Amino acid sequence: MNIHQINNKHILFGKIKSPGVAYLCWFILGCHYAYLGRWGVQILYWLTFGGLGIWAIIDIFLIPSKVERHNREIYMRIDQIEKEEKSMEYEKYKSLKTN
Repeated sequence: MNIHQINNKHILFGKIKSPGVAYLCWFILGCHYAYLGRWGVQILYWLTFGGLGIWAIIDIFLIPSKVERHNREIYMRIDQIEKEEKSMEYEKYKSLKTN
């Protein structure tokens, strides 16, 4: 399910990822891309043994930005839902006030 199809803020908050857990996944199983939901890249990472180690070393420095990018989409969707909720509340208040 696409992030933009989810309309529940609580579900979206549950999809926020942590850089610490991503580093732990990288260190233990090299599954940090799977943790971020990028299975295609994860399989490629495993098949190339982390780019023969080069890709794995580069990822040490890039994991925080990858997690940030993943979370940014979620925060934008949450913000959009909250704006829609406020708009609906305002319309409800406005209709009650005119009656």
